[in-house]
Amino acid sequence: MSFENLKNYVSAHGQEHLIKYWPELSDNEREQLAAEIRKLDLAEINETFHRANETPKVISEKLDDELKPIPQTHYEAVPSLTEEKITEYENIGLQEISEGKVGVLLLAGGQATRLGFGHPKGMYDVGLPSHKTLFQIQAERILRVQQMAEEKTGKFGNITWYIMTSEHTKAPTAKYFKDHSFFGLNEGNIVYFEQGTLPCFDFDGKILLDEKHHIASAPDGNGGLYRALKSQGILEDIKKRGIQHLHGHSVDNILIKVADPVFIGYCKSKNADCAAKVVQKSSPSEAVGVVCRVNGHYKVVEYSELTDEAANRRNQDGRLTFSAGNICNHYFSADFLLKISDFERKLKLHVAKKKIPYVNEGIKIKPTEPNGIKMEKFIFDVFEFAENFICLEVARDVEFSALKNADSAKKDCPSTAREDLLTLHRKYIREAGGIITDDIDVEISPLLSYGGENLREFVENEMFTISPFHLSGIYESNGYQNGNH
Repeated sequence: MSFENLKNYVSAHGQEHLIKYWPELSDNEREQLAAEIRKLDLAEINETFHRANETPKVISEKLDDELKPIPQTHYEAVPSLTEEKITEYENIGLQEISEGKVGVLLLAGGQATRLGFGHPKGMYDVGLPSHKTLFQIQAERILRVQQMAEEKTGKFGNITWYIMTSEHTKAPTAKYFKDHSFFGLNEGNIVYFEQGTLPCFDFDGKILLDEKHHIASAPDGNGGLYRALKSQGILEDIKKRGIQHLHGHSVDNILIKVADPVFIGYCKSKNADCAAKVVQKSSPSEAVGVVCRVNGHYKVVEYSELTDEAANRRNQDGRLTFSAGNICNHYFSADFLLKISDFERKLKLHVAKKKIPYVNEGIKIKPTEPNGIKMEKFIFDVFEFAENFICLEVARDVEFSALKNADSAKKDCPSTAREDLLTLHRKYIREAGGIITDDIDVEISPLLSYGGENLREFVENEMFTISPFHLSGIYESNGYQNGNH
């Protein structure tokens, strides 16, 4: 694109200020700026800005009267299911895994800046006895559930792990896995891809410059997953591998049951195209979004969007009416994701007013007050496009402990994540006949047990007195051998 064409392109869309400093730029800087502008579909970007600014009005107009809980026909709770029903779902899921029909979509773009850790969050060690990172724990859960599927069906199937990074975390993430021999997984079944970005705007819809030759941009949110799946060939890869079920989740839940066969089996048996795992809200005021229906469509309504009356409403049994807390733990059928282009552009946009550094009259300004907006899409905003959406409630102490903050916050932090996992593992040991007091920290390797199974022969009638202790499954090149050390 010549300078004249570039000028015409930005001018036609009211963004001519982007080339204001062109005469001052070096050839390399001009090339960089031109490349950044060429990548933008300015007509779509402008439309995105206007649509984003309409969204808040639409939300407040629609809500309270049209807010309904999820119907019981679309909702089951694992703690209330019989052992037989759980086993039935699990067996269906293990069968799908053994046939290579299951993939995992891991949202791993975040850097652990709030934790004071300048690396991808998946590389964080919360201080377990084994010092395993989030990535390693999740890799080992995949290894174990693949093994469980083979033991159940006599057939081995690979789970493909699609890891969505950001522009800045892709290279360090790939290097980390390579340096650790992919934690025993097949390198060909780990696929990295990058989430996209959106330009930052001032309040009048002008795209901000971060430098004279560089557009200010920000990640497009975890809902950017859908565009990235398409633009980076991941949907084609899913199709080529014959994958039919995708389990999507964020990297920061230390208790995540990766590729959970019960969840996969539940969704397959109900012929769902999209689903969410939820936990019961701990209180009406817990700041978590709730999965519900608005105007007949399934949505996540943010805590801040609920009126006090709706947040506090209770059923006859005393349970909160809107109790299905969203934990970023989702199921998608491959067919649903392949229809993505039909609805990706219709996804709701979420606007945040931010202090965004920018160039003004050639000088870099760091504002002290919000001066512009960042826009993002959320992964759950596709729920309304599903034809058969269902929910599975799970026990919080078994499946959800988020890592968001530094220990100083005393909530959703390394200490709480570590303690939640060790508390769960004590529970598993007791259920398998072991004897352990609450002051003894024993971590069970995912290679030995995915969710409390396979422990009796190691722990029955054993009294645990050494703390900290790592009950380990030893992965060997010729297969699996369980043991402890």
